[in-house]
Amino acid sequence: MKKKKSILGDVLSHAFLTLSTVIAIFPLVWIVISSIKGKGELTGEPTRFWPRVFTFDYFDNVINNLNFSVNIKNSLFIALVTTLIAIVISSMAAYGIVRFFPKLGAIMSKLLVTTYIFPPILLAIPYSIAMAKVGLTNTTTGLIIVYLSFSVPYAVWLLVGFFRTVPIEIEEAARIDGANKFTVFFRIVLPLVAPGIVATAIYTFINAWNEFLYALILVNDTSKMTVAVALRSLNGAEILDWGDMMAASVLVVIPSVLFFCFIQNKIAGGLSEGSVK
Repeated sequence: MKKKKSILGDVLSHAFLTLSTVIAIFPLVWIVISSIKGKGELTGEPTRFWPRVFTFDYFDNVINNLNFSVNIKNSLFIALVTTLIAIVISSMAAYGIVRFFPKLGAIMSKLLVTTYIFPPILLAIPYSIAMAKVGLTNTTTGLIIVYLSFSVPYAVWLLVGFFRTVPIEIEEAARIDGANKFTVFFRIVLPLVAPGIVATAIYTFINAWNEFLYALILVNDTSKMTVAVALRSLNGAEILDWGDMMAASVLVVIPSVLFFCFIQNKIAGGLSEGSVK
């Protein structure tokens, strides 16, 4: 009887999880399929799921005629640079807070998170004035600096919790074996907090990739425009082509999905690496 109940529970659990997965990924699947439908199918048969004719004309138009590839390169460069710099700064800052300034660091990390109390629109004018005074408006550098001002505080606060889980005894054992502070940090500690670093990298990358407000305010050159602003400009066109909109949406979503798929295997990795000689 217990075995039957267990089997029934497993079946129901798998059925529920399968249904939840289908519901979660259906919008993405719908966008992808809609982007490869033939001309006129989206407006003529909007509720039809499977396309009558498969075509990549929308992608060709978005990439070549609308120069969406330039916007993708801009966003990819900004997001990757922001993520790399944020991870380097926040990992060193979080480690320093945990190991060298535990009491002061706890207060500092809480103060850093208070930057998220202010809504982005409230800081739009101050950031615009500051970037204008240093000559960084309409530049990717200025946009990266703005993104870092939001990403680094949260990343430090997030990584502090992961660094606190690293036993001090492991570092002391490495120091006894002759490792210096830099070796302990890079070869011992970082592999142990790799899941936290990966999670922080995902958060930073997706936020920088999808950010719209400051990209719209600080950059007005179409050659430096990000994908979020470019996608919004398609919606503001006089005649909205839903095929182009769907194709552009796919191009915006795919990098985030691929980035997550590429590094999600490393989330579980590094839990014990570095502590074994």
